[in-house]
Amino acid sequence: MVIYFKARPDLGDYTIFMGADKLENEELIKYGFPQDIWFHVDKVSSAHVYLRLNKGETIDNLTDGLIEDCAQLVKANSIQGNKMNNVDIVYTPWSNLKKNPSMDVGQVGFFNPKMVRTVKVEKRINEILNRLNKTKVERRTDLKAERESVNAAEKFEKKLQMREKYILKFSYTYKTHNGTKKKKREDLERLESKRLADIRSYKGFMLPEKMTSNRQIASTSNSLKELEEDFL
Repeated sequence: MVIYFKARPDLGDYTIFMGADKLENEELIKYGFPQDIWFHVDKVSSAHVYLRLNKGETIDNLTDGLIEDCAQLVKANSIQGNKMNNVDIVYTPWSNLKKNPSMDVGQVGFFNPKMVRTVKVEKRINEILNRLNKTKVERRTDLKAERESVNAAEKFEKKLQMREKYILKFSYTYKTHNGTKKKKREDLERLESKRLADIRSYKGFMLPEKMTSNRQIASTSNSLKELEEDFL
């Protein structure tokens, strides 16, 4: 079970999520997205809270408001941390999480400790937590299928980019009244951009209607593979 929250609207369209237990945390560690940011109470047991950024954004794009929402949520979901004042919250990109076979369930390390940042939370702010809890949704999500679908989409996007470059290089031409040839790229570029728009965004994977049916996610992956074959 994965628990989803929405950051406050004025910060943008951002989803915050965490596993319901340590076993679910293992799945989140294994099948995270490159733009996920991981939050945890420093040196104290707590939930693993993730913020999913928009594609192309990095940890440097985090606003104070987003950090505060995630920090308050992870503090509140720590038995010890929730009782403490002036608690440190660590956060880092999902890609920096290191998991070894010898580690306990839910335990992680870091590939590069220098990529880990810290924010201090003075106290619990119920106003923030109440707002987040109003957006709370629990769903059974096939994280593996979701990640495989994204991988297929990224692979398909690369195919389209290669195809786009090829077509633009040898784009359609037409003859003008004086017999000279000119390249007619505008219409082609517009069509290609429209086709790539949805693929280049991960937002669709966070929509509730898509999270309820993992079979649909898997079938999407198959259809992408079929489309790839057309470009081989």
